[in-house]
Amino acid sequence: MSSRSVAVPVLLALLAGCASSHSPSAGLLRANQESAVPTVQHPAPPITPVRPYTVHSPNGDRIDNYYWLRDDSRSKPEVIDHLKAETAYADAMLKHTEPAQKLLFDEIVGRIQQDDASVPYRKNGYWYYTRFETGKEYPIHARKAGSLDAAEEILLDVNQLAVGKDFFQVSGVAVSDDGQQLAWAEDVSGRRQYLLKFKQLRSGVVYPEQIANADPGVEFAADHRTVLYVEKDPVTLLGVRVKKHLLGSDPANDELVYEEHDPAFYMQLGKGSSDRFLYIGLSSTLSSEWRYADANDPELKFQLVYPRSPEHEYFVEDHDDEFVITSNWKAKNFRLLRVKRADSLDRSQWREWLPHRDDALIESASVQRDWVAINERSGGLRKIRLKDWKTGSESLLSFDEPAYTAYAQASPEYTSDTLRYVYTSLTTPASTYDMNVASGARQLMKREPVLGAFDPANYVTEFRFAPARDGTPIPVSLVYRKGTPRDGSAALYQYGYGSYGVSMDPTFSATRLSLLDRGVVYALAHIRGGEEMGRAWYENGRQLKKLNTFTDFIDVTQFLVREGYAASDKVVAQGGSAGGLLMAAVANLAPEKYRAIVADVPFVDVVTTMLDETIPLTSNEFDEWGNPEQKAFYDMMLSYSPYDNVKAMDYPAMLVTTGLYDSQVQYYEPAKWVAKLRSLKTDRHPLLFHVEMAAGHGGKSGRFQRYHQVAMEYAFLFDQLGILPSASDATATESKMTNGFEVDRAH
Repeated sequence: MSSRSVAVPVLLALLAGCASSHSPSAGLLRANQESAVPTVQHPAPPITPVRPYTVHSPNGDRIDNYYWLRDDSRSKPEVIDHLKAETAYADAMLKHTEPAQKLLFDEIVGRIQQDDASVPYRKNGYWYYTRFETGKEYPIHARKAGSLDAAEEILLDVNQLAVGKDFFQVSGVAVSDDGQQLAWAEDVSGRRQYLLKFKQLRSGVVYPEQIANADPGVEFAADHRTVLYVEKDPVTLLGVRVKKHLLGSDPANDELVYEEHDPAFYMQLGKGSSDRFLYIGLSSTLSSEWRYADANDPELKFQLVYPRSPEHEYFVEDHDDEFVITSNWKAKNFRLLRVKRADSLDRSQWREWLPHRDDALIESASVQRDWVAINERSGGLRKIRLKDWKTGSESLLSFDEPAYTAYAQASPEYTSDTLRYVYTSLTTPASTYDMNVASGARQLMKREPVLGAFDPANYVTEFRFAPARDGTPIPVSLVYRKGTPRDGSAALYQYGYGSYGVSMDPTFSATRLSLLDRGVVYALAHIRGGEEMGRAWYENGRQLKKLNTFTDFIDVTQFLVREGYAASDKVVAQGGSAGGLLMAAVANLAPEKYRAIVADVPFVDVVTTMLDETIPLTSNEFDEWGNPEQKAFYDMMLSYSPYDNVKAMDYPAMLVTTGLYDSQVQYYEPAKWVAKLRSLKTDRHPLLFHVEMAAGHGGKSGRFQRYHQVAMEYAFLFDQLGILPSASDATATESKMTNGFEVDRAH
């Protein structure tokens, strides 16, 4: 969902030559380890009381034995104690992996350049950037006036704001066009319930008022003192009202600008690249609507660009007296149209400017005075197209690697002749370039540093197509270290998502090196439900076609094993949020294919959640999953909903994670799922449930804190494959990395 969406890809697996048996073993240690390691007495897992509860629906009633674990207040002692007991059990079962966890954490953090900064961008006479200091968890937002040689002005030091808080996140940092007013939003729980704050930059004085229960994105009007913000519904957490606030005044007197009454629509604010207009964007899964107002209008009277209609999605930018509209009207993969601003309500006046193509999906368009940068997707890859405003001529930026991601960033200056874009691949760290649009000259502004002996020449990337059971070719991005065997003996880590039209792009991860350098093959399965292959790719993986998402993932696994990328008993998988649904579904459908699974913040109780519109985000997602009050959708959901399909059978080893304050997937979904799995599964493989008691959907908030969870998950997967990293292993790996550099170059 853009809501129950991606948790950052966190895991992988291990090495050729690890344990081969997938038979039950006592505790975490596999059979091949037990002969060499003394038997360890593990604690018994928590016992979850059974309390039957009837979930009613027009299409049938269901008994939920663990519904009592739902506590919207997150304060009932019995529930909190149960979650703490689960985490304590997981910690105890992972106790023997703690040295490996520390080694992995140190290894991962050791690749990070701690005193790092973003590439500065220029806006209204200032250069803006964020930077980190050594040992600090949070960013510092700063700027320089006129020149990068000028003295630094710190706008916001998030480290100072976060002191004493278990969780702290700042979002939506915004500066007025005169450079004198600052707005930002704070989340102290992880539940995405933000508190807006404001600061006068010249004096450094923080305004006394604070606005609670707001969305983090705000926009300043042209008077630099009027702020538009979105107020959330306190129950569903959806934006419902746009309000106008005058800095220094009481928020209780804020004027209502717009109110949305359809809970299926998200709300957002924006400003066009010309800075002339403010926008209110409203979007459901398959429909959208935009309103605009002149930023210089003291009344900020918003007008419709075009009214919403079923299955019509569009996005809008302004240029002189025209709108540039990216629309799927008569164009499933979208096209670009132009219309005089005064005529936008008459769709017959919309003029095609960039036609629809069956083989390319237009994702976004950034409009400058003289040119337009278009992010599009074709052949499974994200690409950049440039179009000249006057001549209409086009060019597609070219790159050399077989699997990569490239995307244009919106220029903060409307008259700029420079395109800033980011290029990355499975072997190339994120690289920011500035390109002169007229000459085509490119300048590398920054490549994300990777400390240590990393050399991209030591790794191989491939882009393959795996046949699905219905004959559809499923793209797969692969990366592995040179020398990793291709004889069917290696370990494979497979990641997927496959929902909401969210595409999983092949990008670089320094964390992933801890697995690649130990012989793991990494596979990113671009399954249906995303939009990697265009809009139809999404349509064939949602609602009544949702099963394609799960079977595609399984078919990719079988293809990779068949092609010799991995041993059949050394495959592990990971996914988060809707990707956690994927993990849980494949565990039900094909448990024998996976040695171990990590499911982060998994969406697993699909039917019950989609029947309850009081749960945050549910009503917005009927277009994604269907409305279970309709029998066809109910039956389809019931056929794959992981919680409803747990069986008395053997399951892979599983590590499940959640955050108590998760607003996207409520903590009790995985809690109930784990309880039901424990009551029915017939194997002795570990089933661990780790709850972050001070975090939400994205996990811990600090840049280093989150790697403790990554290290834990890596260690779990390594353990299931039979080999835990040790200090000697790390030394050997580092030696291989360093010595292998010249060997690989020589070959």
